[in-house]
Amino acid sequence: MSSNKDVSCNCGMQTSLFGLLNVYKPKGITSHDVVSRLRKVTKIKQIGHTGTLDPFAEGVLPVCIGKATRLIEYLNDDKEYLATIQFGENTTTYDIEGEIVETFDKHVSEDAVINELKNFEGEISQVPPIYSAIKVNGKKLYEYARKGEEVQISPRKVFIEKIQLVSFDKENQSAQILIKCSKGTYIRSIAYDLGKNLSCGGYLTKLVRTQAGKCFVANSIDLQEIDCLEKVEQNLINPVDLIDLPKVVISDDEHKKVIHGMPIKNHSIKHGDFVILIYNDYINAVGVACNEEIKVKKVF
Repeated sequence: MSSNKDVSCNCGMQTSLFGLLNVYKPKGITSHDVVSRLRKVTKIKQIGHTGTLDPFAEGVLPVCIGKATRLIEYLNDDKEYLATIQFGENTTTYDIEGEIVETFDKHVSEDAVINELKNFEGEISQVPPIYSAIKVNGKKLYEYARKGEEVQISPRKVFIEKIQLVSFDKENQSAQILIKCSKGTYIRSIAYDLGKNLSCGGYLTKLVRTQAGKCFVANSIDLQEIDCLEKVEQNLINPVDLIDLPKVVISDDEHKKVIHGMPIKNHSIKHGDFVILIYNDYINAVGVACNEEIKVKKVF
């Protein structure tokens, strides 16, 4: 894992923890539970994750600590999952936590699954599950579902970079599928839609997020291992290593301007592009190129 113990205190400028943890969230707890645990360990309230994992799901959950939470919007947010889908039934939630509402006698073949997965490649239109936190008319979808109320759910465009069959259990009618996708993709909806298209039903029985941006499961740290402040500091990643924006190392004079929100001269950044301003290996600010200037948007 790429870590930097100095990000918690850089040249006297940063007096609190500043960075990202690549946490492995276990199944059975919410993403917010992870944040709550880290708040207790660090005594810091300013902590946030970069993308919710359902309670039954497990895997990579990047968590920003301190002022690094203000960088979440600039982090690469593509995801990769290993999903296990059970064919033959549909559930209310499209996953193992829901009630079975439909059963099918039809059995599917491995070839049929492989061929159907091709229809999910690229940009697709996806209807989110009714049991989700998306808001419609100021109300979360799962609130409508729990009250048995009907609501119109608009489809959303998502991008599936890669989707492939990893293994297929013909006898038990289940499949393990690798999915690399854009932010906002509901893997539960893919399971449901795949079963619908194959006329056999389908729902998620297991979901592991193997990648989120530049955080990989191989480099993650189990949540239960983070039991003290020292463990947090040892595994804290400098956000500089995770952001794909242009980076400019600034001088002492430029640093003095930046901390007061003043623009600095732009030498090479394309107009309109966001840029990370670095001082002493520390993210000093986020700016945006405006012709011959870089205007400061956020100072750290």
